[in-house]
Amino acid sequence: MLRHEFQPGRLIAGAVLAATGVVYLGDASGAWKAPWFAVAPMVAGGLCLAALTGLLAGAIRRSRRQARRAPEAGRDGATAP
Repeated sequence: MLRHEFQPGRLIAGAVLAATGVVYLGDASGAWKAPWFAVAPMVAGGLCLAALTGLLAGAIRRSRRQARRAPEAGRDGATAP
């Protein structure tokens, strides 16, 4: 099985959309009453949180990648001015 890189933004987006589905499922089954406008802040807030998480994870991934490449650049004997 091929491994893939972990993407926490997609995890958060999926969890928020699943939670929104659970809220509507509970409303449809009569377990509780959810207002019709509850979905907009849940989805919008969750997608914004997922975007911020994805940007942060990407920045961390890029900085780690650059940190691994930095020692390799100095191995050929050349020094930086």
